[in-house]
Amino acid sequence: MYVPPAFREEDLPTLHALMREARLANLVTATADGLMATPLPLLLAPEEGPYGTLYGHLARANPQWSLPAAGEAMVLFSGPEAYVSPSWYPSKKEHRKVVPTWNYMAVHAYGPAEFFEDAGRLRDVVVRLTDRHEGVRAQPWAVADAPEPFVRGQLKGIVGLRLPITRLEGKRKMSQNRTEADRAGVAAGLGASDSAAERAVAALIPK
Repeated sequence: MYVPPAFREEDLPTLHALMREARLANLVTATADGLMATPLPLLLAPEEGPYGTLYGHLARANPQWSLPAAGEAMVLFSGPEAYVSPSWYPSKKEHRKVVPTWNYMAVHAYGPAEFFEDAGRLRDVVVRLTDRHEGVRAQPWAVADAPEPFVRGQLKGIVGLRLPITRLEGKRKMSQNRTEADRAGVAAGLGASDSAAERAVAALIPK
């Protein structure tokens, strides 16, 4: 990922927070059949290793896990993003030398993709993923709510993923390269949007 110094994000807690908030990531590996990618919800274990470790699972029928990968895998996490209109820049009135752009946050995690089939480990990952996403619901569903024979059958249809992170790249592009007045203009433009996602980006622009 191309990361100019103005947009580089290196604070580990900030990177981990974005990874958790992304909810759905993309696992990318280079195989003999070419690049392969799978969208996955992932768990982050921050205490495992210097940058943390990711856990998830893939369908057993997905060939990505069984094809040998060349080198490390990459996991893409996308954060808040929004289109930026040049009409929001006060500097447009001064010199008109402005163009559209995009504000966004992203984290790329790298490391070896390790796949496993052990039923106990798989159950642990599935339970933790379920609890994470069901925990915010008024009446959360739990894996234990399903019949045990059914759960065992479902576990046979997946394989687990463990990816110890060896390096992280983070990018926070939120108009830091613009003047204070231009940043204020972008924040006002996005803040007036009907889109909650665009208003969320407005709140991240430095004052």
